[in-house]
Amino acid sequence: MSAFYKEKVLSVQHWTDTLFSFRATRDAGFRFQNGQFAMIGLEVEGRPLLRAYSMASANHEEELEFFSIKVQNGPLTSRLQQIKEGDTILVGRKATGTLIPDNLLPGSRLLLLSTGTGLAPFVSLIKDPDVYDRFESIVLVHGCRQVAELAYGESVVAKLRDDELFGELLDGKLQYYPTVTREPFRNRGRITDLISSEQLFNDLGQPPLDIAKDRIMMCGSPGMLDELKTMFESGGFLEGSGNAPGHFVIEKAFVER
Repeated sequence: MSAFYKEKVLSVQHWTDTLFSFRATRDAGFRFQNGQFAMIGLEVEGRPLLRAYSMASANHEEELEFFSIKVQNGPLTSRLQQIKEGDTILVGRKATGTLIPDNLLPGSRLLLLSTGTGLAPFVSLIKDPDVYDRFESIVLVHGCRQVAELAYGESVVAKLRDDELFGELLDGKLQYYPTVTREPFRNRGRITDLISSEQLFNDLGQPPLDIAKDRIMMCGSPGMLDELKTMFESGGFLEGSGNAPGHFVIEKAFVER
């Protein structure tokens, strides 16, 4: 049996000159938990060329969705950004990853902190009804350099709010906080600074960070992950894993190449 499913590309949307998303068929045998990633890619000269991608689709959806950066000289992304409807992609049979609620201790507020394409696993998670059962409040933070780079996340949240089933679930529970660093926008600044200054919580009208109540998931640039990990650990927060749940979890396996 092959280590990969061969899936057909159903649609591609280019959001900016550096970001695109695409949907593909999903084999009935492919199982994953919301927030996980798989190895996906293309067959190049008879060999698989792969990178880790988080599923942006939820595990109850019939199609797969991915959110990707474009890197002109990237071994995979330079090719992947050229895909079109009807093309074939490879999807690894095994999904894995740390961004699952079971890796967190019980809490009442879930902070989903992302930059760039690190948003993808959280797109999957905010479409998971179980997450809304586990937490009283969910805050989705997406940091980018420019306003245009927020378009995919804004589109996802808007569609969910309009959805017949999810609209009611999100109402009063999900708060979406997009922020940029290099252009004028209603929310400005790096996620690290917005948390340490409490600006994030003030803007949302919510109480500041509380180790007794807050649980955190992070996915994004290595610099952000390192800074936030240091900040949280200095406050007594413990990193969780499949072996021992904690106050926060980190995913480092998103595409930057």
